[in-house]
Amino acid sequence: MSTTRPPTRPQVDPLRSGAPITYPPDVHGLNAFDLDRNLQRLLAHRVPAFLARHRTRLSAFGAWVGGPLDHQAAYSDRHARPVVEAYAPTGEVRGRVIVNPAYESCHQDAYRYGVIGLAHDENEPDGHLVSFVMGYLLSYADIAIHCPVTMTGAVAHVLAHIAPAAVRAKYLPALIRMDGRTISAGTWATERHGGSDVGASATEARPDGPAWRLRGLKWFASNAGGGLALATARPAGAPPGGRGLGCYLVPQMLPDGTRNSYWVRRLKDKLGTRALPTGEIELDDAWALEVAAPPEGLKAMMEALEYSRIHNAMAACAVQRRAFLEAVCWATHRIAFGHAIASYPMVRDVLLDLATEQEAGLALACEAALAFAAAGRDPTARPWLRTVTALAKDRTAEAGVRAATRAIEVIGGNGYTEDWPTARLLRDAMVLPVWEGPPNIQALELLRVTTGKVRGDSAFLSRIEDIVEALPPALDDLAASLRPALDDCRAALAYLRRRPEDGPRHGRRLVEMMADTLCAALLAEEAAADLDAGDGRKALIARRYVRARFDGRLPITSDADPAQAAFAQIIG
Repeated sequence: MSTTRPPTRPQVDPLRSGAPITYPPDVHGLNAFDLDRNLQRLLAHRVPAFLARHRTRLSAFGAWVGGPLDHQAAYSDRHARPVVEAYAPTGEVRGRVIVNPAYESCHQDAYRYGVIGLAHDENEPDGHLVSFVMGYLLSYADIAIHCPVTMTGAVAHVLAHIAPAAVRAKYLPALIRMDGRTISAGTWATERHGGSDVGASATEARPDGPAWRLRGLKWFASNAGGGLALATARPAGAPPGGRGLGCYLVPQMLPDGTRNSYWVRRLKDKLGTRALPTGEIELDDAWALEVAAPPEGLKAMMEALEYSRIHNAMAACAVQRRAFLEAVCWATHRIAFGHAIASYPMVRDVLLDLATEQEAGLALACEAALAFAAAGRDPTARPWLRTVTALAKDRTAEAGVRAATRAIEVIGGNGYTEDWPTARLLRDAMVLPVWEGPPNIQALELLRVTTGKVRGDSAFLSRIEDIVEALPPALDDLAASLRPALDDCRAALAYLRRRPEDGPRHGRRLVEMMADTLCAALLAEEAAADLDAGDGRKALIARRYVRARFDGRLPITSDADPAQAAFAQIIG
C-alpha cells in the first residue's frame, strides 16, 4: 500500500467556508477528505482536538479513497465480480469464494489504515469516531468495501465487549491487526423464512464438548468469504422466539487448520454492490464457539447490528456527498444554451437541495457516532444512542437514494450509463434502506425506545431543548420554527406513551417528525458555532432545511431566495 498523496485538486482551506472552490470536470482523483470542508468543520465543532490528532491520517486516507479505491470500485463492479468455486478438484464440496486481486488488496488496505484497528487501540481516545469517519469516506468510493469493513468492526465490537475472555483473546486480534493480514468477518442472522424476524431463526445448535455444532441455512450473508462470522442459532430445548437464540462465532478455519463444515451454496445476483460476495451459507454441523447463550444471544447480535446501522448511516451520507460532487462538477462544466448549466436557477436549486440534505444527514449520522462513543463510556447514554441510531439509519438511507437519483437527472443521459459513476452509485444506494433493517424495523425500534421502559423520548426532548435554548438572537427565526416542531414531538411521544398500542400505526410518521426536528436542531447548533466565527453559511443551510421541512409548499412570489443569492458561498 502506498500512502503517497497525489496532487489534490482543488486546493481549499477547509475551515473557511468562503474559500473558493473550482470544481474540476471529473470527480475521480479528488481527495475525499480534504475537499469535504463541511465534514471537517463538523468534526472541529463537536470534537475540537480531533483534526489536530487525525487530519494527516484522514487526508492520506482520502487521497487513497479518491484514487486507487475509486478505480478499483469501477473495475470490480463492471469487470471482475466474485465467483464461487463450488467443488475441489477431487470432487468434494468446497463453496470457496474468490474475489479479484484488486478488490482484496483494497480491502486489506482499508484495515492497514486503521479503519477497525484504531477503534480498539486503548491509547486512541477517538478510535470509534475515526472508524466511522473512515467508513464514510470508504462509501464515497465503494460501498462494496465499506460493507465487509463494517461487519468486521461489528464482530470485533461484540467480541471485545460480550464474548467470553478465551474467545476474545483467541479471535479478536485477527480482526483488529493493521499489517495487511486482517481476517474479515460477517454477521449471519437472516434466514429464508424470517428476514428481519431474526427471532424466527431455525438454525440448530447442539453442544460438542466445549464447542457447538450449527446446522441450518443463512440466506443473505454478505462478505460470504470472510474468515469469521457471528451466527444466531437455537439450542435444543430453548424456547421459541428471540429469547431462545444463542450467538456463536463460526471460524472459516478450524484450530487444526482444516476448513470448517459450511459452504457457500451460491452468490446472490444483486442489483448493486456487485463486487461484494453475498451468499447463501449452508451450515453442515459447522464448528462454533458460544459468544452469548440464550436469552442473551439475540441481544449480542443486535449489538452488532446497532454498530452496523451507524456505519450504514455514514455510508448513506457519503453517497449523498458523491452524488452532490458528481452533479456540481458536471453542472459547472456542461454548457447548454450558451451557459454552464450551474448558472440556471432550477439547476442551482437541485444543487442547493443536495448540499442541504447531505449536511443535515451528516449532522445526524455524526450525532449517532458520537452517541456510540459516549455510550461506551457511560451506559446511561444508551437510550439516546438507540434513539438517534434508528433516526439516522432511516433518514439517511432514503436520502441517499434520492441524491443518487438527482445526480443522474442533472447529468442526464450520460449519468444513466454504466460509463458514469452515477449508475453504480444509484444501484449501490438502493441497498441502504434494506441493510440492517428497513424503515419499518427502524420505526419499531424507535417505538421500543421511546414508549417502553427505555426513556429515549426524554433524551430526545432534552437534546432539542438544550439546542434551542442556546441559540443566539441572530438565529431567533430558527428557534421560532423549532419550538412548535418540538412541541409536536412532545405531544406525539406523550400520546404514544399513554397508548403504545397505537404505535405501529404511527411509527413511520413518528420517525419522520423526530428526524426532521433533530436534523433542523443540529444544523441550527452548527450555525450558531459558525456565526461565532463570523461565518453565516450554515445559517443559510439551516434556514433552507427548515423552510423545506416545516413551512410546507413555498409560494411563488417575487421574494428573493437567500440561498440562491448566496449560491457561490454555499456551493463554492
